[in-house]
Amino acid sequence: MESDKQSDEEKRDEEKLDETIAESFPASDPPANTVETGIRVSAAAEGDVSDNAAQSRFELTVDGHTAYLAYQRTSDTLTLAHTEVPLEIRGRHLGDRLVEAALQAGRAAGLRLVVICPFARAYMQRHRSSA
Repeated sequence: MESDKQSDEEKRDEEKLDETIAESFPASDPPANTVETGIRVSAAAEGDVSDNAAQSRFELTVDGHTAYLAYQRTSDTLTLAHTEVPLEIRGRHLGDRLVEAALQAGRAAGLRLVVICPFARAYMQRHRSSA
């Protein structure tokens, strides 16, 4: 009799858990487009980062405005000097995308990274595991 009571309680607990799971959302769901969060535009819709070697900067053009990360490259180093994102396109994590592209390019070329830019340095501190 005791085991029947216990199994009934376990069933009820499992049913409650099932209801909770059914009502929850995965943590990976992006925030909804709301007045508070604004309309989220996917990264793919905002173009790709390009390496403008002639001007020594990684660039990303969105809505006619160009954000960039200026660098200096030698045979063995990539120095990240300055990140600039025009006011009109700020708040879209474009600076993050520029720094990540620079880090990937430097690693792919086997270059030692020297980070002078305060924004790039802060990005690397926030993303230590991937930086």
